[in-house]
Amino acid sequence: MCDYREIWEVQKQIFNGLLALKKSKEKPVEEFMLIGEHSPVYTLGFHGNAANLLADEKRLAKMGAECIRIERGGDITYHGPGQMIAYPLIDLESHGIGIKGYMDMLEDCIMELLSDFDIYGEKIDNAIGIWIGKNTPEERKICAMGVKCTRFVTMHGLALNVNTDLSAFSAINPCGFVDKGVTSIARECGSPASMEEVKHRFVEIFSRKFGYSDLDLSSYSRSR
Repeated sequence: MCDYREIWEVQKQIFNGLLALKKSKEKPVEEFMLIGEHSPVYTLGFHGNAANLLADEKRLAKMGAECIRIERGGDITYHGPGQMIAYPLIDLESHGIGIKGYMDMLEDCIMELLSDFDIYGEKIDNAIGIWIGKNTPEERKICAMGVKCTRFVTMHGLALNVNTDLSAFSAINPCGFVDKGVTSIARECGSPASMEEVKHRFVEIFSRKFGYSDLDLSSYSRSR
């Protein structure tokens, strides 16, 4: 479990370092992935609507949570125990893709991972992330995504609900939606999933799709 502000600072340091290296062209850009779980926190995208936070300070304090406005895209979401977060800090230019292609590939990674649990995840128009029950009254989000990209270098990433306490989402309009639900692997399968297995499987899929041969969970850092 990691404090959001602590990992946010690590991300910013790595991100700024990657930008500086890319600008100097003195050596190859090293790429990173941070992966794990956060203590309870709500994050609001740079252009997100603060009115989508429905809880007052008293309720947040009771949860041991806070709401932080950050520099990623998207609106408001929740992070907490039982949710896998993955923050790739990579140079999209070196992979020959743009931001839209990158988001598509992240979504593809999650859909492939979910298929291991016999969960059919889908993309929907005008709503980044992965959804279950597309175009039904039970349409619900299982993975939220939000990224910052400068000079093709990325930070932030995705949050996949594995064994998440979904009641925490009642304090917000998740991702700004008032007519869609949220779900988790545990809810869809009827039993908890192994977080370590989910993390390893995600890294395996991500590595294959992005052309890494040795990305693993022990160091989260590899040069291409």
